[in-house]
Amino acid sequence: MSLKVLVADDQGIVRAGFAAVIDAEPDLTVVGEAADGAAAVRLAGQLAPDVVVMDVRMPELDGIAATRIITGRPDAPRVLVLTTFDLDAYVFDALRAGASGFLLKDVYAAELLRGIRVVAAGESVLAPSATRRLIGHYAAAGAAPGAAGRIRELSGLTDREHGVLTLVAAGLTNAEIAEQLGITVGTVKSHVNALLRKLGLRDRVQATILAYDLGLARPNPPGTAV
Repeated sequence: MSLKVLVADDQGIVRAGFAAVIDAEPDLTVVGEAADGAAAVRLAGQLAPDVVVMDVRMPELDGIAATRIITGRPDAPRVLVLTTFDLDAYVFDALRAGASGFLLKDVYAAELLRGIRVVAAGESVLAPSATRRLIGHYAAAGAAPGAAGRIRELSGLTDREHGVLTLVAAGLTNAEIAEQLGITVGTVKSHVNALLRKLGLRDRVQATILAYDLGLARPNPPGTAV
């Protein structure tokens, strides 16, 4: 069964290019294209895609607001945000709004396709280098309102789950966490699933944001290598 994808971008040539790349894959089908956020919200409700590839800067309704509406619905699709990184100052807000990750708009086709499949499978796209800098930068802008009140929820985590949460927030993959802790990748996955369930989080993106909000992770200082 093909994964259904909705592409939202206000630049027609960019939107058509992404759609062509995606639709050429045997396991992916573009079910619709949206030129603005309002259309993305409407089509997401009508077409029930598995993944929405969402631009940030769009007319009518921007990608952040559209993401918040789409992910707030029952049986919501995953949202993969595309950004120019240096210009889109609201990407972290998009992650807070429910996006399952982001990729740069100059991404290679293979990486875009992989990102769609990854978020559709319930994981998140958090590139080890660009993501850490981006999340660190925007997390420094301030915690989400009311996040501090959730710190009590951490008491339900085991010491190992707490440690895994911190490493997830640092942008490490399951394999990297396994190597650092000296455990199997399967065990890491079990710990991640358990902490997500206990904290009522959807995916690793939400876990990363919560960790920054609660001070478990700190932004990288300017110039820090990641």
